[in-house]
Amino acid sequence: MGSAISLRTDFSGAELRPLARQTRNADQARRLLALASIYDGGSRGDAARLGSVTVQIVRDWVVRFNARGPDGLINGKAPGKPSLLNNDQRAALAQAIERGPTPYLDGVVRWRLCDLARWIWEEYRISVSEETLGREVRAMGYRKLSARPRHHAQDPEAAEAFKNFPAAVAEIVAGPPKGKVIEIWFQDEARIGQKNKITRRWAKRGSRPSAPHDQRTRSAYIFGAICPRHGKAAALVMPWCDTYAMNQHLIEISRNVAENAHAVLIMDQAGWHMSKNLVVPEDITILPLPPKSPELNPVENIWQFMRNNWLSNRVFKSYEDIVDNCCYAWRTLQDRPWNIMSIGRRKWAQEF
Repeated sequence: MGSAISLRTDFSGAELRPLARQTRNADQARRLLALASIYDGGSRGDAARLGSVTVQIVRDWVVRFNARGPDGLINGKAPGKPSLLNNDQRAALAQAIERGPTPYLDGVVRWRLCDLARWIWEEYRISVSEETLGREVRAMGYRKLSARPRHHAQDPEAAEAFKNFPAAVAEIVAGPPKGKVIEIWFQDEARIGQKNKITRRWAKRGSRPSAPHDQRTRSAYIFGAICPRHGKAAALVMPWCDTYAMNQHLIEISRNVAENAHAVLIMDQAGWHMSKNLVVPEDITILPLPPKSPELNPVENIWQFMRNNWLSNRVFKSYEDIVDNCCYAWRTLQDRPWNIMSIGRRKWAQEF
């Protein structure tokens, strides 16, 4: 019969008992008290009875304590089954996700888990279930998100260059509104009509939820503008999109600009935005977006937020009903400046 393993000599029973009182781990406290009894001259059998275990388990505690000290008496998490993918394969998977599928090669226009599982099999002959692959992809930081629209004819360089617009703002600051605070505003229009959109909704798995959908064509336009830094918003609901309606909206935006401020109004190059008959108030300077670059305008995200929460999945009885609901939705948004700030803020638009 072999001799008992000696405890390390840099601890004592008097030192282990305070540690047992301080720890919040019940198992560690029980094991510390058992080992403290051995330090005080007790037998391994006494320590086993104190810990309600066998002598062999006490021996395992001693080995762990000698190797790592009191921390060795805390149960660690089981390592679990090793990943099917190594680091190189995981990096290749990330590149494939970022690159997206090639329709004529992969047969799809967006990756699904089953498509990625097939890609892994074709590349590495590794069979991965969709559930396992889903956990792997989420652990890599990927989520299934809504894609933002991008015009097929957009000039990426022009869109990226616009984000570096402190020089344009500096010219405005040096101009006639010199000495005034600069407010950055974004403007856009949205058509809200009886031919409404249907959004996602919670439902039981395997079911097909329904929502009302009208086929009539009465509609109205929300002319909306936001100042994300200050959580301000200004809008009009109009029956048409033209220069007259835009002039009225500029007046409404001007009313919401602070007295000691000058507004830089960023908007796309729609015809009624660039019209020669546009009357721009003195406290507003228009800064047009690059062509075909709607993703640079956060008001697009405001429209999505309003549709998802107040304006979709419903049937409007008449034009007046459309106007009433548009006004309600915008006033509700105005009462939530934190939503305007969180949805509308863009880092490149605030550093000037």
